[in-house]
Amino acid sequence: MTKLEMTEAIMVAKKEKDLSWASIAEAAGLAEVFVVSACLGQNSLEEDAAKKLADALGLGGDVVECLQEYPMKAVGVETVAKDPLIYRFFEIAYVYGESLKAVIHEKFGDGIMSAIDFTLDVEKVEDPKGDRVKVIMNGKFLPYKKW
Repeated sequence: MTKLEMTEAIMVAKKEKDLSWASIAEAAGLAEVFVVSACLGQNSLEEDAAKKLADALGLGGDVVECLQEYPMKAVGVETVAKDPLIYRFFEIAYVYGESLKAVIHEKFGDGIMSAIDFTLDVEKVEDPKGDRVKVIMNGKFLPYKKW
């Protein structure tokens, strides 16, 4: 089974069982955004979490095995995404990237925020003027080595 076939099987089962990503993540015992990324082929799961996820969706061992395979990340992403929601994240990086870099360097020094030792959460914030999306990125600071 390929990662694409795995994702298709997961999406069909999710729809047939009318499950939310939150309930699937809860079954796997992991964070929602991380579980979705694994289901979309961008991350891998440990065997226990893969089994729990597949059980929740009523899927078999081929999905369990595929969920555990290490992925090729961001394959096929050669240009800025055209989907408006995804594009906005590129736009945020273009508009605020240098500002974020300046603030992070001032607060932490010369280095980067890890996308490996990292968590990402999405929250809905109700607002009478229109609900808001709260994206929380939490990455370990990695200073550049001086040598």
